[in-house]
Amino acid sequence: MTFKHVGVIGAGAWGTALAQVCARAGLQVTLQAREPEVVTAVNERHENVVFLPGVGLEPGITAVTELAALADCDLILAVAPAQHLRAALAAFAPHRQAGAPIVLCAKGVEQGTLKLMTEVAAEALPDAPIAVLSGPSFAGEVARNLPAAVTLACADEALGRAIAEAIATPTFRPYTASDLIGAEAGGAVKNVLAIACGVVEGKGLGRNAHASVITRGFAELTRLAVALGAKPETLSGLCGLGDLVLTCSSPQSRNMSVGLALGQGLTLEQALAGKVSVAEGVASAPAVRALARKVGVEVPICEAVAAILAGEIGVDAAIARLLSRPLKSEA
Repeated sequence: MTFKHVGVIGAGAWGTALAQVCARAGLQVTLQAREPEVVTAVNERHENVVFLPGVGLEPGITAVTELAALADCDLILAVAPAQHLRAALAAFAPHRQAGAPIVLCAKGVEQGTLKLMTEVAAEALPDAPIAVLSGPSFAGEVARNLPAAVTLACADEALGRAIAEAIATPTFRPYTASDLIGAEAGGAVKNVLAIACGVVEGKGLGRNAHASVITRGFAELTRLAVALGAKPETLSGLCGLGDLVLTCSSPQSRNMSVGLALGQGLTLEQALAGKVSVAEGVASAPAVRALARKVGVEVPICEAVAAILAGEIGVDAAIARLLSRPLKSEA
């Protein structure tokens, strides 16, 4: 099984970076963008001036606005934001080449339905083979050809290997797995936890508190993922622990930067002002909270983030509430 022509739905920073990866891997790449100015800049200047400025793009990447232009693609990377994925895939459905796999690259839980992206994709494209790509991967670094490793999860192991081999480069290493729920649950919850780590940083609470939030957050992430059907060992890999550590450790993370601003006293509106890229954790936090309650899993850090974002509680009160929780066994 080989792939020749990749279509990337969504030309944000991550979609553009993945288009770079695929072009470097020797694939024909068509990048779909909603913004005409992005299409013009990619095709004429080989740069995404809106979402990834300052990074030269491979000349083999062709940008388009219409999803119909992806009809000839034998592999699709779906990189539309999580809350827009259903609409994007539904719009693409009439144009999809029969048998073309869909690799889900967005991270989040759909508001309202509380569904993971694999469930959303299965409803929008019932006959499409599905894979999940997730892991510690800042778009700018990947686009600039710096080394990165990710998880590529697919129930069909042969298909997963074929996709991994197609998109792998000397600096982009996909490790295959079969646990789709683990791969996507880790990616969804870590964005919420990154906001919490940003708050810690913004409030100047120190490295001890930062490490504690990552560790206890990882426990929340694992509990919720396992309750949804994931394998615990999946969460110890790149798509869980790896992605969590990266996203929670640098203001370069869109989600951590939102938390940083909140910790410094800004409102959510002020924290989001001027950002062209989506901080998935803001939209996912209420859905993660509702999903955890639905399956009966305690996620106090995610609960606190959702409450802060919803204006239900102030940052200081949320911190005090977490620190005053009853003592318990770490196991």
